[in-house]
Amino acid sequence: MIKGIIHRSPMPGLRLSMGITLAMLSLIVILPIGALLSKGASFGLEGIWAVVSTERSMAALFLSFRISLFAALINLVLGVATAWVLVRYRFPGRKLLDAAVDLPFALPTAVAGIALTALYAPNGFLGAMAKEAGFKIAYTQWGILIALIFVGLPFVTRTVQPVIEEIEREVEEASATLGASRAYTLRRVILPMLTPAALTGFALALARSVGEYGSVIFIAGNIPLRTEIAPLLIVIRLEEFDYDGASAIGIAMLVISFVMLFVINGIQIWSRRRIGYV
Repeated sequence: MIKGIIHRSPMPGLRLSMGITLAMLSLIVILPIGALLSKGASFGLEGIWAVVSTERSMAALFLSFRISLFAALINLVLGVATAWVLVRYRFPGRKLLDAAVDLPFALPTAVAGIALTALYAPNGFLGAMAKEAGFKIAYTQWGILIALIFVGLPFVTRTVQPVIEEIEREVEEASATLGASRAYTLRRVILPMLTPAALTGFALALARSVGEYGSVIFIAGNIPLRTEIAPLLIVIRLEEFDYDGASAIGIAMLVISFVMLFVINGIQIWSRRRIGYV
């Protein structure tokens, strides 16, 4: 009987890599969040609630999370459809379209905001057409929605695209051979396989939308109680040297975001177990 056998990892440097990972995670994520929570603790729950419960703060928080949720849902549908087209079909300009999906990643958000405002403003190309139809886009909540869809779409597309590439066409052919319709195959075969990745992309798009600032402030109009987002209100409080107020709004956003991502993660785990991934 052999005693004292040491099971070594096939990958060397576990302790070193783990130490670097924990150190970087602490410096970049844990410490900043801890500093924010520490600032809030010194401010007190009553002080935080006094800031968050004001009409202006509540309106900004509700607007940010509501529009971000709508934008993420739209990106969930558009992102999956875009990924499917890019993977399953061959057409002229496909590579150009594939590269264009990454533009929101590379384009500075301020530049995106200026471009969207120039396009959708009342004197812009699309804005003028909307104005003639009696509809206004820029400087309204519709403008915020468009900006958040723009910045969030690549997160869903790039998350789902590798999963679609791994789905063999034989799976669809087998389903059709057994007499299933295209709608049934999509609903019962394809979508369950895409659900975990799609939910991951949805969570990433939602997180990006909630914290988006640069592309929104140009097209939103920044009208208090109407088109003022929570990140802008935090910046305003900082410019007023109201650090406690800025911290209180930041903590509120942190808590709401954590709850939303926790729920999405729970749904994702359930979907993985349902299709046998876990």
